[in-house]
Amino acid sequence: MSDLVPPPFTSGKTLMERVEDALLPLINLVFLLLMFFIVAGQLTDDPLPELPATQQAEDRQSPHADMIVSAEGEWKVNGELLDRDSLVARLPEPGEEQPLKIAAAERITIADLETLFRLLEEAGYKDILLLTEPGQ
Repeated sequence: MSDLVPPPFTSGKTLMERVEDALLPLINLVFLLLMFFIVAGQLTDDPLPELPATQQAEDRQSPHADMIVSAEGEWKVNGELLDRDSLVARLPEPGEEQPLKIAAAERITIADLETLFRLLEEAGYKDILLLTEPGQ
């Protein structure tokens, strides 16, 4: 019959020496990974792209919009103030290939947008792209 307890480790090394021997391959691996990432990080000379928030205000171009909705709820197409009856006639025809682009002011209410969206839905516009600026 065999013993249930294994015989004691008899290599002659202390517990601390055995722990150091077990950690040595791990330390080598971490060192090699560190060297790899240092070398791989230096291979590219491309600078980081400029983030949108860091661009200067004069560099920004406002995107093309088919229609502008002011903070007061006024509707403008090509700088001309329009009412409910003349709006649909001045907008481009609804199409599947290009959505209608609407630029809205930051402080526009959802009630004003809902009225506009209902009118556009009745006119046959299915795809609408709402352009807004992020709040600061």
